Amino acid sequence: MEQVQRRPWRRWIVLVLMIVGFILGGIFVPIQPEITVAPERLIEEPIWNNFLGFAGPFYLVNTIPTLIATLIIIGIIVFFTNRSLKKSAQTDLVPRGIGNLVEAILEILYNLTEGSAGAKWAKAIFPWFATILIYVLLANLLKLVPGFESIGVLHPHAGGHAGELHGWQLFNAELSNEYVLAPFFRGISVDLNFTAALALVAVVMIQVIGFRAQGAGYLSKFFNTRRMFKVPFFGAMDFLVGLLELISEISKILSFAFRLFGNMFAGIVLVAIVAGLLGRFSILPAMVMMFELFVGVIQAFVFGMLTMVFMAQATQGHGEEHAETH
Repeated sequence: MEQVQRRPWRRWIVLVLMIVGFILGGIFVPIQPEITVAPERLIEEPIWNNFLGFAGPFYLVNTIPTLIATLIIIGIIVFFTNRSLKKSAQTDLVPRGIGNLVEAILEILYNLTEGSAGAKWAKAIFPWFATILIYVLLANLLKLVPGFESIGVLHPHAGGHAGELHGWQLFNAELSNEYVLAPFFRGISVDLNFTAALALVAVVMIQVIGFRAQGAGYLSKFFNTRRMFKVPFFGAMDFLVGLLELISEISKILSFAFRLFGNMFAGIVLVAIVAGLLGRFSILPAMVMMFELFVGVIQAFVFGMLTMVFMAQATQGHGEEHAETH
């Protein structure tokens, strides 16, 4: 039996890096980023003073570069995937490399959609489910890139001075109370504007799928007047239940938006606290980042799955109409 060759020198490299990180963390104390709910402005002057004619000034905040970066990354992935599939079509029809990986992921997601919504509506629901899940997953994973949310421009802190800052002063611990860091890139999942917009798109498309499946009868889910005059008491109860369904449907926007935003923003706070308290122990913040990886994957899956499940439910009848269709 062939013995596995061990390389103990790798452990020594990790130990040396930990010791070096501990020493450097005590000597150089970088200026920490400020934890804010709203995205930070990279420049103080607005790009447009009257955006869209009614929305007020439009500022360059640090989630806009991240949004552009995610679109560029998706475009690159699509380009190489398309090229891989075209190349495989000309040879042995077996996708390889990135084409094989993307095809496997999409096949898994399509099987999930078909298992929940059925073969009839899987093709209509799958594009929205897969797009939302993959985009949110990419946005969450992008936060883990080294330098993300830690490299940016310095702004004077409230009560601090606005004097000239030299490069050698960036690691001066005393200046941490006078300057704050506005990162060039901030995760878009921790921008409530992004999560609210994504939630609005998801909820609107749930209603569109419902109307496509049931037509105007889909409105009876919210305004149920079928038994209003036949059985007044129970008809009134059905009508009130329908109004509650309408409120529940609207509240999905808030639920979707704040669930994703809250969990990802909590990760920023946790990493900042651990890095501030245990900054010299460089390995400990890295362990927290592993937890961030887990949360980012789970939240993307939850957002996408809830969208897909609600779309599948919208294609089904309810109440008396559901009984008649069966």
